Amino acid sequence: MDATACNGSRDSSPIFYLVGIPSLQEFLLLPVFFIFLFLYLLILVGNTLILVAVVAESSLHKPMYFFLINLSALDILLTTTIVPKMLSLLLLGDHFLSFPACFLQMYLFHGLGCCEAFILVVMAYDRYVAICRPLHYPVHMTPQTNAALAASAWLAALLLPIPPVVQTSHMAFGSVARVYHCFCDHLAVVRASCSDTTPQSLIGFCLAMVVSSLPLLLVLLSYAHILASVLRISSQEGRSKAFSTCSSHLLVVGTYYSSIAIAYVSYRADLPLDFHIIGNVVDAILTPALNPLIYTLRNKDVKAAITKWHVPKA
Repeated sequence: MDATACNGSRDSSPIFYLVGIPSLQEFLLLPVFFIFLFLYLLILVGNTLILVAVVAESSLHKPMYFFLINLSALDILLTTTIVPKMLSLLLLGDHFLSFPACFLQMYLFHGLGCCEAFILVVMAYDRYVAICRPLHYPVHMTPQTNAALAASAWLAALLLPIPPVVQTSHMAFGSVARVYHCFCDHLAVVRASCSDTTPQSLIGFCLAMVVSSLPLLLVLLSYAHILASVLRISSQEGRSKAFSTCSSHLLVVGTYYSSIAIAYVSYRADLPLDFHIIGNVVDAILTPALNPLIYTLRNKDVKAAITKWHVPKA
């Protein structure tokens, strides 16, 4: 369809109408609002506690915790990109987003999501060096190297979504484009277009598969080497200690890829639209909500630092 006819006017920018969860009954809007609000507050408070604890506690000034605060900052930024608008939609019925706001939200959501996958790879590499090359750890994981690894993850992730986001912004939309989602997800916005959606859907799917699969492959490769090294340790105590340093990261990786799997199945399976939307929302908020719980309950150093910071001395 011609872009002029679709948009109504070359001078007018389309406005995006976020449908939300189509089959959600009105009496459920408030309960769902409070669930999302609780999860968002949990994400903000939990990840802020980790940030403050790691920065304030000198004993946590180590590479593993430097990457952890990158992950916590990512979780705060990622959810802040989408959750406030979702809350406004549920409570106030605020369904509209301007063209620039929608594409900014799309870019930030997908860029920060990519960055999370890359930071998890860097954290796996840190554990690989710590366990498989312990004598070289201080040489390899210097503050300069750590900063370079983190900066590379952020930069690569923030560059990757630019082509699909820019290309999608050039598609034709009606004056009011209905987006069947709670936020401006790439695929949902593409489907709202009155252009041919096949090329952009394929590009988005392929990019998502690469960004999901390649980091997972690198994480699995790191842990294959870690497992081989740990099995060569003769003492049971030594094995337990080595595994304990990886347990929190493994749980986070498992949570992250489980949420991606839920989102993928909900999109590919022949399920109602509501399941697609809920699967994507779960993918967006599950990992950020669980990360602070995992690292405060499973990691004794972080738990001790938060306790020390919060509990006044008698």
